[in-house]
Amino acid sequence: MLSNKKYKIMVVVLILFASVIFMADQSVSKEKDTFENTIIKETNDSVSAIPDSSVNSETTDNKIFIKGSDTILPVSIAESEAYMNLHSEKEIIVIGGGSSLGIASFIEGEVEIAMASRKIKESEIADATNNDINPLETVIAWDGISVIVNKNNPVESLSIEQLKNIYTGEVTNWKELGGNNEEIEVLVRDTSSGTYGFFKEHVLQDDEYSESAITEPNTEAVVQKVALDPAAIGYIGLAYVDNSVKTIGLGTYDGIFYPEAESIRKGDYPLSRPLQYYTNGQPQGTAKEYIKFVLSDIGQEIIADVGYLPVN
Repeated sequence: MLSNKKYKIMVVVLILFASVIFMADQSVSKEKDTFENTIIKETNDSVSAIPDSSVNSETTDNKIFIKGSDTILPVSIAESEAYMNLHSEKEIIVIGGGSSLGIASFIEGEVEIAMASRKIKESEIADATNNDINPLETVIAWDGISVIVNKNNPVESLSIEQLKNIYTGEVTNWKELGGNNEEIEVLVRDTSSGTYGFFKEHVLQDDEYSESAITEPNTEAVVQKVALDPAAIGYIGLAYVDNSVKTIGLGTYDGIFYPEAESIRKGDYPLSRPLQYYTNGQPQGTAKEYIKFVLSDIGQEIIADVGYLPVN
């Protein structure tokens, strides 16, 4: 009897042990399935989070950079805003800093379009060629560099020779020119400015600026200084002229001319100049579409609104 009882107890223990093992195995199996499902889900989520280059991808052609002349800066800002309003998928970044800086960035391939208020130099063309860049010029507007003085200055006009003498330091007092007995405060742009270079070439005939000339960082600073200083003189792009300063006439053998539409178009005004974009060969993509817009009737109206003369 005792032997049978022990046998029954042993059988019960074995059955209980087997049940425990089975339940434990089922629990491990469920945890394994849960873990594997979690891994699969996380992997799928991660894969779906990686952008598919073939779906909703934006090509770099939708975004271009324009850099350079502060004279052209207000034109490019207005033109790019109008263009992007018509093409919301496009992005145009416009940066000033001066013609030389814009051309340098263009030569390095950093921008699609360089803005320049002067012609590109032979040395810059050589540098561009060495970088497999082929500068192509597109004139977008005409400008007349305006010589400005304080509104209280009685001087109404200067000859190109007198203007040169002021900027080289040969004439230092307004009384020598029929003005007040005041030392002339000569303002110039920085050397990266295309206007600086154009003025030096066409007025100073490549002589050096006076060492006492004060360099202003941008055109707005020149206007502000002249408006406040009765002895100051400066030069700016036509679009920056406002009622806070006075524009003086420039005398030539043919008479005295002001930076007005007719005299600029005819070439009578001695400081008339084109404003241009430079691209690497014929522009492509967004750059091509944008320049086409600038040269369109709408784009040329914007140029007139800004204060420059349309090319057509």
